[in-house]
Amino acid sequence: MYRRVLVVGKSTLSVIELSTLAVIAVATVIAGVQEVLLMVHNAKVTLADLLLMFIYLEVLHMVGHYLASGQLPVRIPLYIGMVALARYLVLDIKSLDTWHILVIAVGVLLFAAATLILRVGEHRFPDSQDKSSH
Repeated sequence: MYRRVLVVGKSTLSVIELSTLAVIAVATVIAGVQEVLLMVHNAKVTLADLLLMFIYLEVLHMVGHYLASGQLPVRIPLYIGMVALARYLVLDIKSLDTWHILVIAVGVLLFAAATLILRVGEHRFPDSQDKSSH
């Protein structure tokens, strides 16, 4: 009985997990298409538009990697955070005071440092069970 509950629970969680990933992927594709249509409508592509497209691409990469390996590498959300902060800086730089710009820049540096630490850790202390590269 206990084993059956575990199997049903695990199956249910897998269905919820895959459904959620599908919703995230579809919503990201829709948002990307909307952004492209907006660029076409405006007849203009800005750096902020391109950075937003990179964010969408990273989210799709994260979903794809998770589906392929069952693991969520920590570096991908760090990349998304860096690009999001850069986009925020690009969009609002005229309205930000010096301290806000400095705080955002430090945030990007912290994301970059965390990514570097993870990369060095992966190379110095490889996971013998992890055969994929992140």
